Amino acid sequence: MKVTVKLIGPLIYEGGFSERELELPGPMTAAELSAYVKIDQKRPTIITRNGKAAAPADVVKDGDRVVISHIYSGG
Repeated sequence: MKVTVKLIGPLIYEGGFSERELELPGPMTAAELSAYVKIDQKRPTIITRNGKAAAPADVVKDGDRVVISHIYSGG
């Protein structure tokens, strides 16, 4: 199963890449994918799948584009 993963901001340094197509070993949730790319699970993040908010339990599907960002604020 192939998915594209994009990391935003300081997560690039944590995961070691900005954007990458990954071949996953099998089905996984958004939270499992975040751990798979080495994002510290204690770090609060926002995950989107195909441009829409994804819950940690949402299953990632073949061909999905997943963006993982740190929580940020500002105006």
